[in-house]
Amino acid sequence: MYARFGNVWFAQYVFDEMPQRNEASWSTAIAGYVRVGLYEEALWLFIEMWGGEGIWPNGYMLASLITACSRSEIMVCQGIQIHGLVVKIGWLSDVFVSSALLHFYGNHGFVLSARKFFDEMPERNVVSWTSLMVGYSNYGCFEEVVEIYGRMRREGVNCNSSSFATIISACGSLEDELFGSQVLAHVLVSGFMANVSVANALIFMFGSCGNVDDAYYVFDRMDEHDIISWNSLISAYSHNQLCEESLQCFRWMRRFNEKPNSTTLSSLISACTSVDDLKWGKGIHGAVVKHGLHSVCVCNTLVTMYSVSGKCEEAELLFQEMPEKDLISWNSMMSAYVQNGDCQIALQVFADLLKTSKCRNHVSFATALAACSYPEALIKGKSVHALILRGEFHDNLLLGNALITMYGKCGAMKEAEQVFSMMPAHDGITWNALIGGYMEKEESNKVVSTFKLMRDSSIALNYITMVHVLCSFSSPSELQNLGKPVHGYLVQAGFESDSYVQNSLLTMYAKCGDLYSTNFLFDRLVNKSVVSWNAMIAANSHHGRGEDALKLFVEMHESGLELDQFSLTVGLAANAGLGFLEEGQQIHSLIVKLGFKSDLDVANAVMDMYGKCGEMEDVLRMVPESTNRSRLIWNTLISVYSRHGYFEKAKETFHQMLEQGPKPDHVTFVALLSACNHGGLVHEGLSYFSSMTAEFKIPPGIEHCVCIIDLLGRSGRLAEAEKFIAEMPVHPNDLVWRSLLSACRTHNNLDLGKKAAEHLLELDPSDDSAYVLLSNICAINGRWEDVNHIRAQMKSIQLKKKPACSWVKVNNKVSTFGIGDKSHPQSIQIYTKLKDLMNMIRQSGYVPDTTFALHDTDEEQKEHNLWNHSEKLALAFALLNTPKGSKIKVFKNLRVCGDCHSVYKYVSLVVHREIVLRDPYRFHHFREGKCSCLDYW
Repeated sequence: MYARFGNVWFAQYVFDEMPQRNEASWSTAIAGYVRVGLYEEALWLFIEMWGGEGIWPNGYMLASLITACSRSEIMVCQGIQIHGLVVKIGWLSDVFVSSALLHFYGNHGFVLSARKFFDEMPERNVVSWTSLMVGYSNYGCFEEVVEIYGRMRREGVNCNSSSFATIISACGSLEDELFGSQVLAHVLVSGFMANVSVANALIFMFGSCGNVDDAYYVFDRMDEHDIISWNSLISAYSHNQLCEESLQCFRWMRRFNEKPNSTTLSSLISACTSVDDLKWGKGIHGAVVKHGLHSVCVCNTLVTMYSVSGKCEEAELLFQEMPEKDLISWNSMMSAYVQNGDCQIALQVFADLLKTSKCRNHVSFATALAACSYPEALIKGKSVHALILRGEFHDNLLLGNALITMYGKCGAMKEAEQVFSMMPAHDGITWNALIGGYMEKEESNKVVSTFKLMRDSSIALNYITMVHVLCSFSSPSELQNLGKPVHGYLVQAGFESDSYVQNSLLTMYAKCGDLYSTNFLFDRLVNKSVVSWNAMIAANSHHGRGEDALKLFVEMHESGLELDQFSLTVGLAANAGLGFLEEGQQIHSLIVKLGFKSDLDVANAVMDMYGKCGEMEDVLRMVPESTNRSRLIWNTLISVYSRHGYFEKAKETFHQMLEQGPKPDHVTFVALLSACNHGGLVHEGLSYFSSMTAEFKIPPGIEHCVCIIDLLGRSGRLAEAEKFIAEMPVHPNDLVWRSLLSACRTHNNLDLGKKAAEHLLELDPSDDSAYVLLSNICAINGRWEDVNHIRAQMKSIQLKKKPACSWVKVNNKVSTFGIGDKSHPQSIQIYTKLKDLMNMIRQSGYVPDTTFALHDTDEEQKEHNLWNHSEKLALAFALLNTPKGSKIKVFKNLRVCGDCHSVYKYVSLVVHREIVLRDPYRFHHFREGKCSCLDYW
């Protein structure tokens, strides 16, 4: 009696005073200790009985001990030892003992051991089946719960209330309302609808599936409600982000005099994760403090609320002040840091967890893997993988998926393939993670082959699959051979109406250069979302149609859609490509007005825009103190210095970053190597490349390799560049061969140029740069027959050279010029001005460089052709239409030729004006006859 009512010390007193104690006495005493949570005391009492009294244990006693080990976090080994004892003394056939053992393995996460034990049980009842279901449910394996339920029904085992509650909750977690409705029919037939635990599970399921009306319907027709009923309804509202309804339900709960518990408060806090509802969350936090309800569960939810709302500092402070932390606390804090981009700190929290607690689960490892999902963290990701194998979590599906995702984002696809091949089972997430990894590495052929294998498997494709596949195509040949067939398949499979797939189709056609199809698809969209507009703006900007991109940006803004961070970022990128300062300033003002000023990506895009518009002073004004700079800001600053020819400044900023800022990443080294490349700093560039791999453990990407090839090629070390390509760790792409071909043109190496052109045309037969650059090399060598042959080839496949174009903005109007352009209204004045400039700079020492006139004509005609170049026309126009002494900015879509560069230097000297010329690669600042590039570009 005393033990049953929780008075264990009175029960112990009576037990100790008993003159004789039999098996029933010991059983009752042990069960009493277990009932009040004194699990270790129960075990010691059993040891005393077994060793001192010699009484043989019965099934009830063994089941109680196993239950103690199941409920205790530190008695796992003891539970396994008791399992051995059960086998030894022959109690394994007792269904209650075996069910308790089954629950023990499931409760501690050993679901594979639980399943194996279950399959070997000589006798199973509804409790056994339910224990196995609960074990899988606690471990998050809800698909297995559904499978066990189906098998249970096929074997004719009748469900009890716990069975129904477990399977219905699993349907809720899977958001499978269809199967949940089938289970509900079984509940009605079996007569369990009035059971409180079953009704509570139904409320949870309907809430998880988004049907809060059905959840309320079940709640409203319950004969009685317990605290779980109220919590389930509040949780249903919370899950569907209905904050006000959650708070209203809480008020009803208080009117019915139901006292809230930690689960109630946690559900309420979960409803307040948006920035708009954060004030309510803070109010509930105040109530928690006021009433002293600092349970671990409530604190964990508060940590999540603050982190999701972007208040990571508040989450960190709360975590540090928690008097007690459980595994969810650690996992929540790790997740907060990962969401905030502080992956290094997240890994430090994970390390602290490993040091301070033996308890960790699949969520801990999955979050740690998410923190390792970038190339520089590959070694740490492998270390986490080793810990997973050591902790016997290798068969966990969620962790297998997380490993493939991590390796994919780190570019380590061989490791991802090994994980995939060793996994005992695959789901849709597994296949999508593998396809996504290939997509990140731009291995379109492997994307398609894996996609085909997934289609042949029993796994259903979803919109994520299609998005990954579509995003993997990036060239005209891939569009023709792979992209269009996939487009046809997704139409046939019914994916064309999905908004994510529609936007991915827009992006695919745009990336592959088919803007006609992109516009056609966009015009056919019934509902144009923000993402659709963003995709169109980005597509036009990417293909050099900056004015069209800006027009779309204005149309989107005027359509009433709310601009998001990406809209503003792509709008700035389009503006930066054109170099329009005034429009960029207007977008900057819009950013401030809409409250995106503090957004890291947007602020970085603003800096990049000012840098590409030639306003270095504005960039430096926006840069925060060195101790407060993010990695993104450091990278942008190095890149801007590089683009403007301040190579020493770029190097200084990099070394300052090493001393005061975060560790450099692969983007940092792209900017740094680019600075060395354009500055002719060969020794420094090779040294930085070596330190990137050896010291900073950053695997070389294709961008780094292109920088090194360009660095060697520009300096005339073509043999070294060719050797580097043969030995580079990544497969060479079109950028590699185009860079080598350009260097061959600069240094007049026809044989190597032919090789580079052949490789370039193998990758893309429609690449005009391969023909043009090879033709230029032949022209320099006087091989006019070869030049004519190359031009005939281009004509036969209807391929035209990308026309050179220069533009200048005067009085808020853009004037554009092509080579030999005479369409401008001031054309006569422009050519007259050019003649004057030619005479002026000849007197200062200018001599035309006719090697840049690549036609088989006499020298006089070559010189005439040189003075028809678009950048010279733009310069003459700017000099005619801008005040004396003012700065001139000219923009060109192709690399500036050597003769034009020389002309700009002499003009800056004779007219005493600063001239800024921006080509696709860098800025040239001309002052008093000198250029910031020091004649090396």
